[in-house]
Amino acid sequence: MGYAKQAKLLGDQRVFSLAPEIKKYTLRDIGFVESKGGKFVLERPLDPRADFAASLKLKVTISADLKTFKMLATNGNGLRELNLFKKNDPQVLEQLEFSLRELQDRQVIRLN
Repeated sequence: MGYAKQAKLLGDQRVFSLAPEIKKYTLRDIGFVESKGGKFVLERPLDPRADFAASLKLKVTISADLKTFKMLATNGNGLRELNLFKKNDPQVLEQLEFSLRELQDRQVIRLN
């Protein structure tokens, strides 16, 4: 899945877009890492029962110009996109909601 102005997680009905107020320093403050190409990448573990390497993850990548992004939930090694809503694991879904709410509160993404 490539970069777009809007994104949604597999199995989720909500559609998100980047907030117009987004700032690079905010991205760095909340844990995004800037790649050599200038993209901003955030990986958040979603399963509190697993260590970071094995945990399901929320992965958000924002283009260097802060205009487009992609967002997906992946398995532990990040190679396979997952539908978190299909498993309906309350702890994983709670952690996902917490991470999405933080991104919204910090004006990185917004719900359309």
